Amino acid sequence: MDREKRFNRIARDIKSVKIQGARSIAKAALEAYGLFPDRKHRDVLISLRPTEPMLGNVLAMAEKKPMSEIMGHFNEAQEKINLNVLRKIKNDERILTHCHSTNVVNSLIYAKNHGRRFEVFNTETRPLYQGRKTARELSKAGIKVTLITDLEIRGFLEKSDAVFLGADALLKNGDIINKIGSAMMAELAFDHEIPLYVIADSWKFSSRDVRMEERHYREVWKNAPKGIRIKNLAFERVPSRYIRAIISELGTLKPKEFARKVSRTRIHRRIHHDADVCSGFEDSLF
Repeated sequence: MDREKRFNRIARDIKSVKIQGARSIAKAALEAYGLFPDRKHRDVLISLRPTEPMLGNVLAMAEKKPMSEIMGHFNEAQEKINLNVLRKIKNDERILTHCHSTNVVNSLIYAKNHGRRFEVFNTETRPLYQGRKTARELSKAGIKVTLITDLEIRGFLEKSDAVFLGADALLKNGDIINKIGSAMMAELAFDHEIPLYVIADSWKFSSRDVRMEERHYREVWKNAPKGIRIKNLAFERVPSRYIRAIISELGTLKPKEFARKVSRTRIHRRIHHDADVCSGFEDSLF
């Protein structure tokens, strides 16, 4: 496969969510950027998933840091996250999660492998059913897992001891952006006094506003009759007041404390991009 075809394949897989999860998206984007390390192709990659700051952050770093150093961060960060999450899981707990997060899944598997006994409830996460990936990975690791429909959140939340959410973006005011449905889960958890922890790599932090991605209506109803308007909002903001702590490689911190620490620890370049750059990829998917 020549370089251009390989780049286009990776781009389509990112846009279509065949490649999912901020870390997997960032790694794939780095691979594609290595094929054409120029601004034009960087901007195309950034435009594919506008609600993923990690994607833009790693591509900015790729201009100054060796690829091996950037790739090494992911495993090093996950190892620290695993240890921090392990301290929060008690035996016989029931944990509710939503969608699919590599950071969450890996930390749960680590806890299981280090002797913790617990059960997980996870949502199927419509319309693309990303929760099925979570269920498969946890079950394969020997973790007791129950897949539920998104509308069963309230009932299973009442049976849960904690909520673990990933994050697509960590914001400077302590809020996060995550898969649609996360805010409802967070508010219900807060009302029921159930702690909600956000488990995420600090490279998902953004010091600027993050545009919410609205995806194609055909993901919801492929052959919908004419005259029916369909909204497919992929993400939403979760206010910091609902979050007990953000667990990252920097430690377990209150949301605003995390934002202050990551701002001091890392320099996050602003990357401006045009959402229309990659419209051709989006059009070709449906």
